[in-house]
Amino acid sequence: MTFKDLSELIYSEITLTPEDYETRYPARDFPAGAKVTRLVPSPTGFIHLVNLYGAFVDERLAHQSGGTFYLRIEDTDDKRFVENAVETIITSLEFFDIRFDEGVTENGDIGEYGDYTQSHRGEIYRCFAKKLLAEGKAYPCFLTEEEISATREKQEAMKIAPGIYAGWSKYRDWDKDEALASEVEAKIKAGDPFVIRLKSQGVPNASGDELKRNTVVDAIRGKLEVPENFQDVVIIKTTGIPTYHFAHVVDDHLMRTTHVVRGEEWLPSLPIHVELFAALGWEPPVYCHTAQLMKIGEDGNKRKLSKRKDPELSLDYYRDQGYHPAAVREYLLTILNSNYEEWRIENPDAPIDEFEFTTEKMSSSGALFDLDKLNDVSKNTLLKIPAAEIASFLKGWSEEFAPEYAYVFKDMALLEQILDLGRHDARPRADLVYARQIMDFISYFFEESFEIVDEYPAEAAADANEILKRYLEGYDHSDDNEQWFNKIREMAVELGYAAKPKDFKKNPDDYKGHVGHVSTVVRIALMGRAQSPDVWTIQQIMGEELVRNRIERCL
Repeated sequence: MTFKDLSELIYSEITLTPEDYETRYPARDFPAGAKVTRLVPSPTGFIHLVNLYGAFVDERLAHQSGGTFYLRIEDTDDKRFVENAVETIITSLEFFDIRFDEGVTENGDIGEYGDYTQSHRGEIYRCFAKKLLAEGKAYPCFLTEEEISATREKQEAMKIAPGIYAGWSKYRDWDKDEALASEVEAKIKAGDPFVIRLKSQGVPNASGDELKRNTVVDAIRGKLEVPENFQDVVIIKTTGIPTYHFAHVVDDHLMRTTHVVRGEEWLPSLPIHVELFAALGWEPPVYCHTAQLMKIGEDGNKRKLSKRKDPELSLDYYRDQGYHPAAVREYLLTILNSNYEEWRIENPDAPIDEFEFTTEKMSSSGALFDLDKLNDVSKNTLLKIPAAEIASFLKGWSEEFAPEYAYVFKDMALLEQILDLGRHDARPRADLVYARQIMDFISYFFEESFEIVDEYPAEAAADANEILKRYLEGYDHSDDNEQWFNKIREMAVELGYAAKPKDFKKNPDDYKGHVGHVSTVVRIALMGRAQSPDVWTIQQIMGEELVRNRIERCL
């Protein structure tokens, strides 16, 4: 039995050849330098910040170069499959304005290089497994789990590398033993379970010598010296399903991927992927191994973001809290490229797409994620977004995540006025961070959510009723800001308060307090809190009736 006979025996149903697939999926007709990138999540039901982090790199590399960014679903591990996970992936990424040019969509695939779901591409993987079998670069292995465990124990006792490689599977060299060849043929015909393993050309370091090393240029980390693979890794499981190692190599080649962006946890697998590309006679893509996302733990040290400990790892967290996608994208660039913040200072109003993103400016030692920093970035980002756009965003967010706030959106023109408070001042107020915070921040405008949360200042608490009574008697909704404040100052002086805070500070024994304490009483009666934007402006938005009702209620 020849290698070709063996390949036909195992895959007699495969009639298409590798050449047929090369013709079906030709090299893309792109200008020089155009990049083809992909996001390849597993449908596990958990879409996290690391996916978004990588997707943003993919999207920037492809779209800045005039290339293509596609979505492929890697679902060869059927044990981890979660119903509706693909829809969750798509909608979560769309929320953050990650747009694919090709790939899986909720309405079917788009693009000429599909099918873009691995479980639908079985015939393609079998074709290339057949090619490796026919060339003697792969072999069927019938070792049972018990035999593999016994092998591992023996290797551990010998203090050598564990695994299946040269010398540890009798099926590896079946072609050199006629009796073994007959046994292999009989087992296949009998339907005995087997895996297909790559027949690695690497040499194990059984003698204690250093493994041979290959040089791989990583777009983020530069030149990497990686050890040669010597393990006969499984490429097709007993179920006939390909392993991740094999499937992604075949897919990335046929889909003409030029750059593979993935986390540094895949670095140990790089030798396997380099050898698989070589065995299939293909040039590997440029690998870009990103740094892990870290945070400062309670002990003050950096640690990896954890699904169990850190809710902010899940993209659902940002959607539920209502972070604007523009703010999240802005923040991600600050941790993706070390020169982004400097660029943003020099170009405060430039669209984010004008920034030239490069892998060379990415960290390789651990990217620090800071939720407080995200909030600061979000404040400044929302400051540049028109109030009407923010109002529309909040409405869409509320409909999906917080329908209890429906009352806020009954009058969109009013909401826009509220959101614009202080944003056009000489020193603009940056009070808006994310949807839930905004709902709390503007809650005092609406009777449904108004509540008094702060106490009157101690200096003016005893006079609170008198202050509110006099305020109501002299209130004129048509007063301008200066007229309004002059009335408060006059009232403060009449009641024994300093007209200016500095006067009270100089001579505290001469006054009950100062005008600020008096105005805070009014502020709390109207807004329920001691801190807020300009009271006069808020009153103009609230309208005279609501202002008078709030004061009367406190009295």
